[in-house]
Amino acid sequence: MTDPLSLLLHRQAGAHGPVMLMYHSVTPGAARPDWPWAVSTNAFRAQMDFLHRHGWSTPTMAELLAAPHEWPGRSAVITFDDGYTDNLAACELLQARGMRASWFIVTGTLGQAPDWSSQGRPDVRLMDAAALRRMADAGMDIGSHTVSHLRMPALDDATLASETRDSRARLEDVLGRPVTSFAYPYGAWDARCAAAVRAAGYRGACTTRTGWTLRDGDPFALRRLTIYNSDSTASFARKLASGSNDVAWPATARRLMSMARARVGL
Repeated sequence: MTDPLSLLLHRQAGAHGPVMLMYHSVTPGAARPDWPWAVSTNAFRAQMDFLHRHGWSTPTMAELLAAPHEWPGRSAVITFDDGYTDNLAACELLQARGMRASWFIVTGTLGQAPDWSSQGRPDVRLMDAAALRRMADAGMDIGSHTVSHLRMPALDDATLASETRDSRARLEDVLGRPVTSFAYPYGAWDARCAAAVRAAGYRGACTTRTGWTLRDGDPFALRRLTIYNSDSTASFARKLASGSNDVAWPATARRLMSMARARVGL
């Protein structure tokens, strides 16, 4: 259920342009997952139904970058990092609603268990090439999350180039179509990383900085809102309205007070 105040706040959503939502794992059933970056299928379904019910369009990242001015107002780019097999159910749920999303895939472990550590992560493998082809054929955007899921600012220039270039080549070989979208692993990036992504032939890259997606006017520094295991449909609505991850009631109250003071010139 979404409380009346969250719905009231949501009325202003879309005034600042598109948002981008970041997911990772979508676990079966209704139970709240232990991993902060996982959501249950029931929670994901409720969030997608909220978007659909309240008139949000869901372009892919590639579509947004190709024509940013065609997606004003209530537009939400739904993204998934890593490429876990439990995302296939989420893909089917999106297809049933006529919605699209973008997936950022770690290409070095296609069809295998992830080989980077993350405490509490569900025991899932990454999707294989056949699954990625099915998703792309269904209109989903398949992008890169590097070959090895390393922290890019720590890499030397040669490794940085190969992580971005080789992952794109692998995905294009799998899909038989261009790959133009990228997400920085861990949200770790700097100007050198952005330059490497651009040089590898991508059209844009998304970060984990919060805020409105196009706020910085830089396609290689797109902002995203993180959806956590703790997010209810009400907090989801407040994130859409505020462009912030911190939508607990104390932070929301401070934000409303600041807006009220600005209106009266204090």
